Amino acid sequence: MTAHAAAAAPRRLMLDKVGVPVGLLAIGALLFAPFVVLRANRIAAGTDLSLFQSLPAAQAGIVAALWIAGALATAIASRARVRVALGCALLVSLGFVTGAAAMHVVAPDDALARVSPAAGVWLLLFAWSVLVADALARVAPGPWQRVAALAVAAALVAATLKSGWWDGLSVMREYAVRSDGFWQEGARHLALVGGSVAAALVVGVPLGIACARVTALRRAAMPVLDIVQTIPSIAMYGLMMAPLGLLAAHVPLAAALGIRGIGVAPALVALFLYALLPIVSSVVVGLRQVPPLAIEAATAMGMTRAQRLAQVELPLALPVILSGVRIVLVQNIGLAAVAALIGGGGFGTFIFQGIGQSASDLVLLGALPTIALALVAATVFDAATALAKGRAGRAGRAEHAGGAR
Repeated sequence: MTAHAAAAAPRRLMLDKVGVPVGLLAIGALLFAPFVVLRANRIAAGTDLSLFQSLPAAQAGIVAALWIAGALATAIASRARVRVALGCALLVSLGFVTGAAAMHVVAPDDALARVSPAAGVWLLLFAWSVLVADALARVAPGPWQRVAALAVAAALVAATLKSGWWDGLSVMREYAVRSDGFWQEGARHLALVGGSVAAALVVGVPLGIACARVTALRRAAMPVLDIVQTIPSIAMYGLMMAPLGLLAAHVPLAAALGIRGIGVAPALVALFLYALLPIVSSVVVGLRQVPPLAIEAATAMGMTRAQRLAQVELPLALPVILSGVRIVLVQNIGLAAVAALIGGGGFGTFIFQGIGQSASDLVLLGALPTIALALVAATVFDAATALAKGRAGRAGRAEHAGGAR
């Protein structure tokens, strides 16, 4: 066969290993799972509604046809950038249709009825998020491209919230009632996470450096930190209550500073302890992975031990250290939600209030921003780690070249 004939031959369609299950899941969710749940009030038993019951017949038919076509398209192998665009379009359309369904099934003057996303919405969200994540992994965007994509997604969500398109959803009605408290608890959540991680960095980085230098200290410290990491979060919060309560009872200054057996203090201490192991471990691993040639080159240039640590070893270990900080941030964002059980505040307040009141949408009011915070932290620190790796690679080559000269 000539080259011209080969080019003219029809291209054989190939199935995508990730796209096939994603497409099947999307079609199954669309056809067989309820799309939204309608409740007479926030705690009443709900009625499951399919997509075709949630929208006018013509609109539901068009949406179903487009989504089935999109699901079939995901099953066929295609370029990664095309798959990213397709997945993003499907996610945007899902958000648009969910808001439209809420406005359609509830009368504007009905203040008691509640509309919540049902299994179909969550399954479609999961399927198309997997599609986008897989396609992005194939594209391998640079760090600034990741941050830009995150900024665009955040701006789109913010614009949709500002427009009021999702106001008919029950979670947004819960927010409307608790808007002031929501931002206060959000600030508390950020303070718990930021304060605990900052304190862990202040303590963990020097401790990690010492453990990397002194074998005996590493052998003594790491098992203790491992044990701390295995303690369940609720148990850890409970363990903090008794000593801090005694401290507040016997030290007036501690009580004046707000240290008590319940509240922010035990939550902050517990989160700090959880953060130590990943940070110390990342510092130890990062320093031990510094190429010996880079250290020899720095020594040959006349650097002191402190200068070598600050200007060579820590910069080269920075990508590993940032990976540890990323783990700590994502971990503590989730663990901070549990702090609400001991009066620590944060988004967990809404989660546990919702559980106590059997109000699932109140649970979502606390869970969704917690997930969003974790996603933002992971994306930003992934980008920072990638940038640090590039700089560390250039610095390592420069040090090696300097030593060679």
